[in-house]
Amino acid sequence: MTTPTTTRPARAANRPRLLDLFCCQGGAARGYQLAGFHVTGIDLNPQPRYIGDAFHQGDAITFLHTHREQIRAAFAFIHASPPCQHDSDTQRLHGNTHPDLIGPTRQALNATGLPWVIENVAGAIPKLNNPVMLCGAMFGLHTYRHRYFETGGGFHLTTPAHPPHHAPQAKMGRPVPPGHYGQFIGNFSGVPLARTVMGMPWASRDGLREAIPPAYTHHIGRALLTALRSVRTEQAA
Repeated sequence: MTTPTTTRPARAANRPRLLDLFCCQGGAARGYQLAGFHVTGIDLNPQPRYIGDAFHQGDAITFLHTHREQIRAAFAFIHASPPCQHDSDTQRLHGNTHPDLIGPTRQALNATGLPWVIENVAGAIPKLNNPVMLCGAMFGLHTYRHRYFETGGGFHLTTPAHPPHHAPQAKMGRPVPPGHYGQFIGNFSGVPLARTVMGMPWASRDGLREAIPPAYTHHIGRALLTALRSVRTEQAA
């Protein structure tokens, strides 16, 4: 397997290792780190702001196919966030076309034999198998940002309680008025506020509009650690 470019030294050698595909600037990575994972990101583009523990530039699906055995031996879990533009309402309104990578990603993930999760937007729901929806209000964030998570490889995720949406959303691209929740998509204004709300102080506007808040993957990571401990207990019995 190609040696990843290390972005910072590992802080704990005994942390379980997680592969973060289509990682962008690392919103997902930060949540998994907070849950206790060592995270390696894979992305087609350079990601100098990536916050994970290690980074490799390359095509995520090709990486899975090429290094399948090494990945199976080295990692405990795989998170994948295929680009959402194919299923984004905004991109369709502008007439833009993008590749649909959910099916090929799922196929490559299943071939590893590892537990995994695929994350995407509401427009992808028809292609996701029994996805779990996570919302910022579930974690006390001042943004709703519904995202959908399909699980596989024996891993299952439950949906937290979903509080009512009492706060109005600011209009897309507009400043966020007092008492409103921000959408932080497209060419939005208020990058400092978005960094605070989403818990991503290192991220640029591009990174924020593409990311899921770390709170989402912190929740997933904690559920995953519980599942991994259960497996180890059963194997030791």
